Amino acid sequence: MFSKILIANRGEIALRIIRACRELGIRTVAVYSQADRNCLHVRMADEAICIGQAASANSYLNIPAIISAAEITDVEAIHPGYGFLAENPHFAEICESCKITFIGPTPENIRLMGDKMAARSSMHKAGLPIVPGSSAAIKTKEEALKIAKSIGYPVIIKAAAGGGGKGMRICHNDLTLVSSLMTAQSEAEANFGNSNVYIEKYIEEPRHIEVQVIADRSGHILQLGERDCSIQRRHQKLLEESPSPVVDSKMRKRLGELVLKGIKSVNYVSCGTIEFLLDEKTNNFYFMEMNTRIQVEHPVTEMVTGIDLIKEQIRIASGEKLKIKQEDVHIRGAAIECRINAEDPDNNFMPSPGKIEALVLPGGPNVRVDTHIYAGYEIPPYYDSLIAKLIVHGKDRQEAIKIMHRALTEFHISPIKTTIPFHLKLMENPLFLKGNISTHFVQDMVKEESGIKD
Repeated sequence: MFSKILIANRGEIALRIIRACRELGIRTVAVYSQADRNCLHVRMADEAICIGQAASANSYLNIPAIISAAEITDVEAIHPGYGFLAENPHFAEICESCKITFIGPTPENIRLMGDKMAARSSMHKAGLPIVPGSSAAIKTKEEALKIAKSIGYPVIIKAAAGGGGKGMRICHNDLTLVSSLMTAQSEAEANFGNSNVYIEKYIEEPRHIEVQVIADRSGHILQLGERDCSIQRRHQKLLEESPSPVVDSKMRKRLGELVLKGIKSVNYVSCGTIEFLLDEKTNNFYFMEMNTRIQVEHPVTEMVTGIDLIKEQIRIASGEKLKIKQEDVHIRGAAIECRINAEDPDNNFMPSPGKIEALVLPGGPNVRVDTHIYAGYEIPPYYDSLIAKLIVHGKDRQEAIKIMHRALTEFHISPIKTTIPFHLKLMENPLFLKGNISTHFVQDMVKEESGIKD
């Protein structure tokens, strides 16, 4: 086992990793930008080093500064968390070349699954169903029109190296397809340094279902059940739950078998998530992408399985084998996570940075709060707006919703605006209560509240 680990991240996920390390008896090194000098992860780590100015490019994406910090503090491993450098194969390779263990998948895993077209091809060969679409990057409008004609409208343009809705456009006819192609390519280049895009059939009102996996270096693979991440806005998740209210035991078994085949085919190591779109009209699952890292929503899987994913990541990276067998994995009850963002839901979810003057965290049985904020903390405007994750567990979905509603009413952050009021409305929404949701649910909910008609 490692004796000292550097966490190449910030905020709640850095704090989450520090806590896991403490329980494993591992010393920690925090890195931070000048804007984060008062962040809680800096206080909680055994050591802390400033690696640059506020902008991510000058700090949390600054590979030389992070490696220098690792070498100065003599760490054996680096945990990248999620975001920033977590899915950067070059960073993983540099860690290896410096004899520092990267706590995550191999560079080859990250590179293969990070290219969405290569990932689609690889998973298709392994037997996973994929959404009909192009098998190579689309360069010209003629290629785009040919694909659209063969699979039929609507179609969606996606960035090959993308995520978070960047470089993505939905098209319902030839005119919008041609006009959107160049825009999507430019956006992909600007955000990912790769202008390649591909086209898929657009599934209207799907559910977003993902399966958590973990694999050791000896080829032992586990799938830990599914999460339903359909509550999202502009392709950014707002709420996740496990298990999905629409996945029955037969579907769960089929999903698990598909995922294990896919993971085995690429010799995957560490935590990862395979994401699917579920077409409820046909009950068909389609592979969408794979995230080669720990995810924001990993706590809901921890709550229903009792497995600490961060600890397992660290153990695997240190060379240990998984001690859990697939038959030992059981989904108990239901868990829900609400992402608490510093955003104003009544003003188009505009970011709301600033100083927290008053803070009351919820508590009680079956309630977990992952956060780095405290009264007096100044939320910087430079990073993602996620400031807390509220996670609850119940004996079933109905009880989990009741506990979540109660916990949300106890959660107070002022004077900044947050998504707490939005989540309270969600917990009272009749369609959500019935589990009748899709990736368009939030969009439709906001339209209905605003009195906007299609």
